[in-house]
Amino acid sequence: MPSLIDLIQEGRKVEQHGPWPRAVVDASAWRFAAGELAQGNWSLLGLWGEPATVHMAILDARTADVAVVSLDCPDRAFPSVGRQHPPALRLERTVNDLFGLAAEGLPDTRPWLDHVRWGVRFPLGDRIDALPKATPYRFLPAEGDGLHQIAVGPVHAGIIEPGHFRFTASGETVVRLEQRLGYVHKGIEGLMTGAGYERAVQLAGRVSGDSTVAYSYAFSRAVEAALQLTVPDRAVWLRALLAELERLANHLGDIGAVCNDASFTLMHAHCSVLRESVLRASNSAFGHRLLRDIIVPGGVSRDIDEQGPETIQATLDNIRLRFPDLIELYDNTASLQDRTVDTGMLKPAMAQQYAAGGYVGRAAGRSFDARRTLAYAPYDSLRFEVPVLNEGDVNARVWIRIREVEQSLSLIDQILERLPDGPLGTHAGHIREAREGMAIVEGFRGDVLVWLRLRDGRIERCHLRDPSWFQWPLLEAVIENNIVADFPLCNKSFNCSYSGQDL
Repeated sequence: MPSLIDLIQEGRKVEQHGPWPRAVVDASAWRFAAGELAQGNWSLLGLWGEPATVHMAILDARTADVAVVSLDCPDRAFPSVGRQHPPALRLERTVNDLFGLAAEGLPDTRPWLDHVRWGVRFPLGDRIDALPKATPYRFLPAEGDGLHQIAVGPVHAGIIEPGHFRFTASGETVVRLEQRLGYVHKGIEGLMTGAGYERAVQLAGRVSGDSTVAYSYAFSRAVEAALQLTVPDRAVWLRALLAELERLANHLGDIGAVCNDASFTLMHAHCSVLRESVLRASNSAFGHRLLRDIIVPGGVSRDIDEQGPETIQATLDNIRLRFPDLIELYDNTASLQDRTVDTGMLKPAMAQQYAAGGYVGRAAGRSFDARRTLAYAPYDSLRFEVPVLNEGDVNARVWIRIREVEQSLSLIDQILERLPDGPLGTHAGHIREAREGMAIVEGFRGDVLVWLRLRDGRIERCHLRDPSWFQWPLLEAVIENNIVADFPLCNKSFNCSYSGQDL
């Protein structure tokens, strides 16, 4: 079996692309790659378009090799990957919505992001007029005696973002769930086109508010890969500190929120207090509760406050004091366990097929964490474990978060102890010729991918892929044969990003 590197060598290698190779291949090589994905030999990391080209980022998990293959589409069509490998389905529908490139053989040709509200079709490709009026969206059929449908959203109670969930149920048991997203598409990739680095990194940091560090981190590393910039050590370590604070705050919030959806509000209250303590420490140390606009291409925009390490350490001490009792409470409350154990089970084979990242994948046996598998600095010199469970249920997704809270506490300790002195950044210079870069950063939700091309100091094309793209379809799968009342628990245990997928 040819390796991923063999496939790249068969194509026309693109120079000035880093840190991983990219090659333009022909249709037969593109189909071969799709076949390897379908057979489980490789994992799909992303699939995106340009006006006359499609790209696919691939991981060979056995060797940790990453590569991008590209196919020119002069006829505005390409062989469908989703026809063989379902994780590509929504990505290919999106490529058609944004660029007008058709995936030949795609079994589902319905629009995904385009709700016929933009006033134009193919906004990032060769634009044409929008359809005169929106046509009804055809949800997939489910037939049988006694089935009924329950429509939820896109407007929800509470503060979650817009998304529609169409349940088909037999009594209380869910037979099929189909999602409809795209209500808040922001056009960030279009806004980035022509932007300078300073503006573009701000846009990246606003893809998903709970992952502003992860996105600005990934975007900046992609720029640095393209320009071959070396980031000063102090900035490298501060970035990891910011990433772990973001992970810690989100995991604490999620643990409480999952319990809240099981009507166990006590855990939610205590976890919210701990999450708030992390946000306040972040504000004290870096001047922003969510740590927005601190990571920039070349380094970081500001240093930690002089009292910041002491404030953060006091916060960690408080979490270490209080969190074990909360774990005990979660583990020994029968009513909670009754709701979370064996609920919303994700089979390990599906986690592997969809290359599910973050706690969703790691709770179902997929041991992938970009911090370890791709070993970027400073994680390559830090001690930490990647917790993995095989059960794949709501309970497992909670426990992965619990263990990752413990790991983040340890990582922050190590970073504060070893934080080097030195400058905060390197100037991202102005280079006229085209350069391309890609980065994959482990956010709290999973791996965030950014690919971009720079030209003359500006963004010519940038694609940002949230881990939710490969997690949302799995949520549809795990709710089948569960009762409708368990959907909030399943949904919260996944906590997929609406904004990250509607970017």
